[in-house]
Amino acid sequence: MPESDDIRLLKQYADENSESAFAELFTRYVNLVYSAALRSVGNAHAAEEITQVVFIILARKANQLPRDAVLSGWLYQTARLTAANYLRGEIRRQNREQEAYMQSILNEPETEAWQQISPLLEDAMGRLGEKDRNAVVLRFFENKSLGEVGLALGASENAAKMRVNRPLEKLRKFFTERGVALSGTMIAGAVSANSIQAAPLALAKSISAVAITKGAAAGGSTLALVKGALKIMAWTKMKTAAVAVATVILAAGTTTIVIKTGVLGGHGNANRLSETMAKLRQSPKIYSNGINNAQHAPNTIYSYPAGDETTHRYLEAVLKRFRKDLDPARAIKSDRELTEQDIQTRTIFIYGSPQNHSLFQRVRDRLPIIFEDDGIVVGNKKCKGSDVGAIFVCPNPLYPKNQLVIYGTVSPDALINMNGIFHGPTDYIVFNNATRQFRGVNSADQFLLMGSFDKSDPTNWRVDETLQVLPPAVLQKATAGIVAATAAQ
Repeated sequence: MPESDDIRLLKQYADENSESAFAELFTRYVNLVYSAALRSVGNAHAAEEITQVVFIILARKANQLPRDAVLSGWLYQTARLTAANYLRGEIRRQNREQEAYMQSILNEPETEAWQQISPLLEDAMGRLGEKDRNAVVLRFFENKSLGEVGLALGASENAAKMRVNRPLEKLRKFFTERGVALSGTMIAGAVSANSIQAAPLALAKSISAVAITKGAAAGGSTLALVKGALKIMAWTKMKTAAVAVATVILAAGTTTIVIKTGVLGGHGNANRLSETMAKLRQSPKIYSNGINNAQHAPNTIYSYPAGDETTHRYLEAVLKRFRKDLDPARAIKSDRELTEQDIQTRTIFIYGSPQNHSLFQRVRDRLPIIFEDDGIVVGNKKCKGSDVGAIFVCPNPLYPKNQLVIYGTVSPDALINMNGIFHGPTDYIVFNNATRQFRGVNSADQFLLMGSFDKSDPTNWRVDETLQVLPPAVLQKATAGIVAATAAQ
């Protein structure tokens, strides 16, 4: 197969230290690398660092890639492995992570298919072999024609079509097994239209300059990430792609085993941990974007306790920042202003406590999570204390065709900046003041309990402890005695 233009430019850089050749490659593929990193870590700042690392690695390996290498596929896989390494040990402050996560929700394309497959895409791509993954990257990430794909893979156009259709069918089956039933055509269209996002303009100059020097001017954290990524890449060569990726993201075994052994929230060796959100994405039984999906509901009312002007102003700020599609004058109502028609026809967000919100008081005993005067009951566990709170979504017990989204606390005094709590891709999260302040190996581990509901009865969701995540051991010790066993509700 003839040497590709990519490899020619790479060799020109390696042999002649040609900055223009490297800059050309950087310009071609920075968006591909940045987008893969951003999907993996959900944080723009981290994605920029990972992008820089990938191009540093490319510069270091410029004279080692074979003549028949598909550079876009190699860069994509390097970005995935680098992101996985980042997720294993990186400690991020909760406020920055929550901000990035909420912003990523706002920036999600409105295409329903993309919203469904985007959280699963990196895991699905990791299950493909190198040849299949290269074909998908060329065809749908770079939107190359079948003729161009065939040329890059050393195959005819007809053969390229078969090479593309085969992994596309594998992706379709992967998504279907996780409850996302879409045709291959819909998947292909969604990935082609949405998988690449433009990297920040300021990124090009800074990363290209550092990468060309093979990282000589990079910071300590970046060089550590380079070293870790190179180790993973070397190790991956000795394993099949499926085994390598499963080990990197610590997703081997069933969901039940992951939960019981405490890997998902365990403290232990930081190098063996991945972030809560990343792990949830690898656990289909627990992964449920219920709370976050509710944020997109168009016919929504945000309700606060009458007379609580602090919460009222807070909700105005939330809508101004995160729900610009809603008019605060119409979408925010006190509990006394809610009409029965509102409750019958609209999604209601309740911010408050059963002590001070009348609708919350009406439904408190019919919710899957029960608020009592001295704590919250979740299945056969009780989280004790007046500072305990929960964020969750469920059918409205009064009118099950609609949903309630509860931002609730046992005591009205604990209702402070509830949106600052990491929601996670789950149906519920329970926390208290101790977990709000927690800064551990995993900054998303700020919870007493987290999980998804059993939705076998679509009008009456229930707590299922097999769909539950426990906090890390260090946090369990810090909150010892707060969570106690109680009779199943």
